[in-house]
Amino acid sequence: MASGENGTGGHDRTALDEIDLTGELMIAASASRAERLAAEQIDEVLLARRGPERPERPED
Repeated sequence: MASGENGTGGHDRTALDEIDLTGELMIAASASRAERLAAEQIDEVLLARRGPERPERPED
């Protein structure tokens, strides 16, 4: 049975979004020369994900 069939599709989407976000933060961290990302850099990554094509919460 596919995950969307048993009502857990939302959980799968949330998990995939978290994995994508973690990946984007890791890429930003590896591109930075600093030991840690500044809060402003983290905000840039987070805000870049919330463009017009990616609403804050997708409606399913």
